[in-house]
Amino acid sequence: MVVYRLFEIIYILLRENKVPARELAEQLGVSRRTICRDMDMLSLAGVPVYAERGKGGGIGLLPDFVLNKSILSEQEQSEILSALHSLSNVKTSDTTGVLRKLSAIFNKTAVNWLEVDFSDYGRENDFFRDFKIAILERYITQFDYYNSKGEKTIRRVEPMQLCFKSKAWYLRGFCLSKQNIRYYKLSRIKNPAVTEEHFPVRDCRGISDDFTENSNEKQMLTFKLRIESEAAYRVYDDFHENEVEKQPDGSFLVTTMLPDNNWLIGYLLSYRKYIEVLEPKSIRKNIKEEAQKILKKYL
Repeated sequence: MVVYRLFEIIYILLRENKVPARELAEQLGVSRRTICRDMDMLSLAGVPVYAERGKGGGIGLLPDFVLNKSILSEQEQSEILSALHSLSNVKTSDTTGVLRKLSAIFNKTAVNWLEVDFSDYGRENDFFRDFKIAILERYITQFDYYNSKGEKTIRRVEPMQLCFKSKAWYLRGFCLSKQNIRYYKLSRIKNPAVTEEHFPVRDCRGISDDFTENSNEKQMLTFKLRIESEAAYRVYDDFHENEVEKQPDGSFLVTTMLPDNNWLIGYLLSYRKYIEVLEPKSIRKNIKEEAQKILKKYL
């Protein structure tokens, strides 16, 4: 498109100062006549391009030109660069390239105001580039998927979005076998492949899109927990301050809502001996039974 070519011309001139019209035409795959028309359009838009004839001549920009003087405010530039800088934390090389180009065009460096470190989940980052292409270009993806029970299935999905929920990355997409929208945890995706099959934009009105539907969540229960002072470092990470009541002995009384699902017992046991479930009684019984099973393995 013409607009994209005009931006590319500006970027080339900012990077190389002055370029012969013939060379510029070759880089962009157009004729010299088209380049001349593009120069006229840039001049009409207020971009100070000029041409010098003879040896050492070429097309260039007047010194100190920055694109924002014609289009974007200082704040808008900073917002764009900061957003790209934040996206670069997921280690997508194409984002880094765009950030470098726009920094040159705006003649400023992005302020790194946000740092996100996914190093503990580095294996997930390998998926970002491929899934991004599949989402933007609308390619069907296929992968092996292990559910919460360890069962393996082959999934074919129309990918829609990468999202971060419940402390983990998920691929949101339309499952062709289930015929509804599903969330797939990236850590459980194996052998992903982007096919060459395009899919049209799908009308998702009336289609279920419930994250909890895919996470084995049942009903939410009210819990009363006593957590000893040795686990204080976790209390305010896991619970809202309004749910926590500190006791005179340094322990904490927590009243909160938790899902009654397969995740629950493992989560509570992660507090080791420093937690006691006061209510509900049924969960106390479940923890006791689970602890006895664990004990038998070490007798």
